[in-house]
Amino acid sequence: MKRWAFFFLAASVLLGQEVTPRRLLQAQEETGAWLMYGRNYAAWRFSPLQQIDPSNVARLTPQWIFQTGVRGKFQTTPLVFDGLMYITTDSNRAFALDLLTGRPLWQYASEVPKGISGCCGEPNRGFAALGDRLFKVNIEGTLVALDAKTGSVVWETTMADYKKGFSATAAPLVVKDMVISGIAGAEFGTRDFLDAYDASTGKLRWRFWTIPAPGEPGHNTWGSGDAWMRGGGSTWITGSYDPELNLIYWGTGNPGPDLNGEDRPGDNLYTCSVIALDADTGKLVWHYQFTPHDEHDWDAASDLVLVDVEYEGKAVKAVIQANRNGFFYALDRKDGRFLFAKPYTEVDWATGIGTDGRPMLVPNKRPSPEGTIACPGLLGGHTWPASTYSPQTGLYYFNSTDGCHIYFNTRQEYIEGQWYQGSTYNAIPSRPQKGSIIGLHPANGEIAWRFEMVTPSRAGLLSTAGGLVFSADTEGYVFSLDARSGKPLWNFATGAWVQGSPISYEFRGRQYIAIASGQALITFALPK
Repeated sequence: MKRWAFFFLAASVLLGQEVTPRRLLQAQEETGAWLMYGRNYAAWRFSPLQQIDPSNVARLTPQWIFQTGVRGKFQTTPLVFDGLMYITTDSNRAFALDLLTGRPLWQYASEVPKGISGCCGEPNRGFAALGDRLFKVNIEGTLVALDAKTGSVVWETTMADYKKGFSATAAPLVVKDMVISGIAGAEFGTRDFLDAYDASTGKLRWRFWTIPAPGEPGHNTWGSGDAWMRGGGSTWITGSYDPELNLIYWGTGNPGPDLNGEDRPGDNLYTCSVIALDADTGKLVWHYQFTPHDEHDWDAASDLVLVDVEYEGKAVKAVIQANRNGFFYALDRKDGRFLFAKPYTEVDWATGIGTDGRPMLVPNKRPSPEGTIACPGLLGGHTWPASTYSPQTGLYYFNSTDGCHIYFNTRQEYIEGQWYQGSTYNAIPSRPQKGSIIGLHPANGEIAWRFEMVTPSRAGLLSTAGGLVFSADTEGYVFSLDARSGKPLWNFATGAWVQGSPISYEFRGRQYIAIASGQALITFALPK
């Protein structure tokens, strides 16, 4: 397999500092950096910068644009520290860019093996960093450590065999001296997991299987057959971490096959769940399943945000998620106790979530041979694009696909390494799906505002201390909303579909906004 690291001359490069564990713990306060996928371990994606605010955001203009030349779904969350920006792209490519000019310092490239069976192209959502190293996954299911100064490979570890249907797309999460990495492949009948690797050597520290084997707790939720061996439960979006509790929180994906549950009777743990693991051992401390026995592909893999809320008159350390099944959830992050859930989009498969945390099902909403309409559609609700929480406004922001799909049920034979969804789904021509961005009170699930969109968005969100929320849409517009009201304040036509997540950082006294669009990375700032 061929790999390359190309070196270029770049201006204003500040090398020498390292990303320490202490620096990661304090990442939220570092205005000149964006050190991890969710900005901090709580996955807030909130910038303390306030130079750009509602009074001047309309003056934002592009500063530099870097063309990657890589086709595909450019979904990266850039990392920024010490004068450089680090981005990953589709198809095992990555770049280090000078913050002043956007010129590349180095480029990493690794040839994608033939026969990759990923469900949704070859995207990659970003780096993690520790010491003088960067960590990323490659689409064929390897984890790579790169020298941050040169882009050269320090070590590479195989997580899974891509020939069996595995792939990897998520940005890793560094916890202490470990690199936590998820895997994808549930649409191909894989049994999935979450791994921790030694950051120095690449050796496996622990593995948590999201589908329990015989004799393990939860195995009885798969019936008496061998469906668990193909059970899915991918971990394809980056999780979060509570240093005080020493717990890692990670969302899991759908069971396999997605749309036909006849051969997997039971709740199918730990799919469509949040798992809370001891960071040192990988042992399960608690779990909560959002959608038992999912037959609508409602992954719970999206980001889990850690917030402290007042619930029923008491302060609670909570973990929250706008789930793909159409409900917003709040759980006690110490023990997984269910607090409440409320719908945020059209939901017709359940009348609500009971006090026991289980959905109260509406009859006849399962996929059927003739087709069954159910809401939300297959993509949610809210799916993988990053959400954000602002401690300034106290609101949680996320995008939603609003609408329904027709779900079918058919039989499909499992063949190793091949698509294994169990059926299909269709749009409803008379009821096209729309989109929205929602600002919600995490303590009670009440919606503060909703910004409606003609088409659903696939871009992540950013909130700032300037009182703004940034995102983008499928028409190619990057835009800003007032964080308190949802009022649109600014937009810029990039000319390409935006699927990345915006970040903000300070460089030489100016606040920048950066986001991936099409094949380009674009930065914005106020005029000097």
